[in-house]
Amino acid sequence: MSCVFCSIVAGDAPAVRIHEDDEYLALLDIRPFTAGHTLVIPKRHTVDLTDTPPATLAGMVALGQRIAKAARISGLHADGNNLAINDGRAAFQSVFHIHLHVVPRRSGDKLAFAKGMLLRRDPDRERTAELLRAALADVDAGRAD
Repeated sequence: MSCVFCSIVAGDAPAVRIHEDDEYLALLDIRPFTAGHTLVIPKRHTVDLTDTPPATLAGMVALGQRIAKAARISGLHADGNNLAINDGRAAFQSVFHIHLHVVPRRSGDKLAFAKGMLLRRDPDRERTAELLRAALADVDAGRAD
């Protein structure tokens, strides 16, 4: 198999499994940002947000929420979590099998996950909103690929 996550699901590649059920697998990231950094993947291969059914995404987030809660009450002593899906190469997706990152965080940690967030501004928010509203109408009408 060319997809490492499909190989892991099939049992052909190693992984530290956190949870597994009929539809999802949660495993520790091999290059974690923090201790407990977990990936939630659907067992059925899809590439990114463009071809993953909404119900699959909802299941991924529900499992991610459970893992985030576990990180808070476990010996990891997380004070919070970042949940992220990198959608496409431009968004730093490196494994092209959709996956949700659950990154446990502790108050005062030095991870710069959102560095500069307070300083970023869109110079034309209204125009951006118009573009997104029009595109959402196309998506809702089935005119988008």
